[in-house]
Amino acid sequence: MQDDPIPTTLLPNGREIPVLGQGTWNMGEHASEAKREIESLRAGLDLGMTLIDTAEMYAEGGAEKIVGEAIRGRRDEVFLVTKVYPWNASRKGTIEACDNSLSRLGTDRIDLYLLHWRGNHPLAETVEAFEELKASGKIGAWGVSNFDTSDMEELLAVPSGKNVAANQVLYNLARRGIEFDLLPWCQKRNIPVMAYSPIEQGRILHNPELIRIAKANQATPAQVALAFLLEREGAIVIPKTANAARAAENREAVSLDITDEDWAALDAAFPPPARKKPLEML
Repeated sequence: MQDDPIPTTLLPNGREIPVLGQGTWNMGEHASEAKREIESLRAGLDLGMTLIDTAEMYAEGGAEKIVGEAIRGRRDEVFLVTKVYPWNASRKGTIEACDNSLSRLGTDRIDLYLLHWRGNHPLAETVEAFEELKASGKIGAWGVSNFDTSDMEELLAVPSGKNVAANQVLYNLARRGIEFDLLPWCQKRNIPVMAYSPIEQGRILHNPELIRIAKANQATPAQVALAFLLEREGAIVIPKTANAARAAENREAVSLDITDEDWAALDAAFPPPARKKPLEML
C-alpha cells in the first residue's frame, strides 16, 4: 500500500487536525514499558499521526508524563488532547486539574481539553472554567467525552455551550450505536466525533468476515477496522499502541481502498443500529 496523506478535519474554531491520531490508554502504568511507549508515540509523529490523546485518568497522570517525554522538543508538531476527571470538573477544580496536566505534559498549552464523562458538577460551571482557560491561552478549545445526544443538547443550552469542539465516544465496528442518532447529530453541527477503542481492544480482530476482507485487501483486520471509521465524515480515530511497527501499520489504514461489496459484507457481519441505543462506554 502506498502511504496517502492523512486526511484532516476542521474543528469548529477552524483548526485543521488529522483524522488518524494516537491514543494512550494504559500507557504510563509500568516503568519497564516507558521506553517502548515513548518510541512508539514518536514513530507515530514521524508518520504524521500528530494528534495525541491522553487523560489525567490514564495511570493517574502517568500517561501524560509519557506523552510529555514523547513530544519533548516537538511540541509545535503536535495537536494535544487531554481530559479532566468529572469529580475535578468544578470551576476551580477544572483550572487546577488543567494546570496539573500542563505540568505533567511539560507544555504551556493543551490544544483540546475534554470533560472525560458527566459527573455531579453542573455543566455550566465546567464550561465556565473551560472558557476561562481558553481566554488565558492554556487551552485552544474544549470538548466532552462519553456524551450521548441528550447530554449534547443539554450542553448546547448552557452559556457558551455551543463552543464545544468535539465529543469523544466509544465507536468501532462492534459498537455502532452512535450511527443511529449521535453521529448524525454531531455531523449536522460540524462537531467532530473522536472514536476511542477503534478495534475494541483487539476483541473484534478474530471475526472471520473481518479476517476474510482483510486478506482480500492484503491488509490486517486492524487496518480494515480503522479504515471503516476513517470513512465516516467528521470522525477522528485514535488507536493506541506501544509498538512502533504497529503504529506504522495503523498509519497504512489511510491508504486502504475497500470495495462496496466488502463494505456491505462488513455491514452484514457488524449490523448498523436499527433503533436508538444508550451510549456505550468502556
